[in-house]
Amino acid sequence: MIPLSILDLSPITEGSDAAQSFRNSLSLAQHGEKLGYTRYWLAEHHGMPGIASAATAVLLSHVGAGTSTIRIGAGGVMLPNHSPLVIAEQFGTLESLYPGRVDLGLGRAPGSDQRTARALRRNLESDADQFPQDVMELMDFMSKNPQQAVRAVPGAGLEVPVWILGSSTFGAQLAAHLGLPYAFASHFAPQQIMQAIQIYRETFKPSAQLQKPYVMLGFNVFAADTDAEAEFRATSWQQAFVNLRSGRPGRLPPPVENYRQKVGPAENALLDSVLSCSAVGSVETVKQGVEAFVARTGADELMITSQVFDHAARLRSYELLAEAFGQKK
Repeated sequence: MIPLSILDLSPITEGSDAAQSFRNSLSLAQHGEKLGYTRYWLAEHHGMPGIASAATAVLLSHVGAGTSTIRIGAGGVMLPNHSPLVIAEQFGTLESLYPGRVDLGLGRAPGSDQRTARALRRNLESDADQFPQDVMELMDFMSKNPQQAVRAVPGAGLEVPVWILGSSTFGAQLAAHLGLPYAFASHFAPQQIMQAIQIYRETFKPSAQLQKPYVMLGFNVFAADTDAEAEFRATSWQQAFVNLRSGRPGRLPPPVENYRQKVGPAENALLDSVLSCSAVGSVETVKQGVEAFVARTGADELMITSQVFDHAARLRSYELLAEAFGQKK
């Protein structure tokens, strides 16, 4: 089986707070490490009531201090929000603290709405061409022979592995051109998945970091001891997703019975689309779903997200997935 990794949004559940989310995130990373997961990544979002991972590098440092072998990284840093130098320094710091364990995934979306993006003090007038330039500038800051007069300290010479993230063909083209690994956000935007994978693999140019294409795909897993329990647990994420797409972002709500029967055709169509990159059920059901997805896409690695309200049930979901594919405990 291909490597499995963990994507964490550090969800803030209803009735809880960010401090508890951070304790849960560390617990999840430690659990994943014991279960043999390859990476633990956090996603940068801003102004989202249900997501606590806004200060991504800070939280990664907390997780790194509490783990010892699992790779830690950003999935991703939204580079338009930052200067490349700042990110080189932040991830140079992480690499200095946790050598050989750090990944830097880069995306071009703001991870927020326009008002929040403006509050982040970045120039909103820049066009799409700026992202590739920023990526190359950031990589140069971390290279062994930086070409810029300014030095990233720490950062220079550390060559933190860079990934390109995307939910469209743009990121696929950029990752292929730069010879970088590519992570596609199929767990929430699966529409262009096959086209993006094809473009990336067919146009990939080898680089010093990567000699052949490497595709990691986001995938939702809600595993439980029975199909019925898993379907119930998955309704927290379904509610949160519908609320977000309806302009009503909030904290991760508790699960409800028969949620799909309580919403209209538009909401069900939205969920049907995103659930095309999901597996919900018992060990055997989830195993079949994951194997079918890998067979369809040829993924080199899966980045698993499991937005479950109850933390113990969330840990159990990752445990059952590891069990399904014989990962170590």
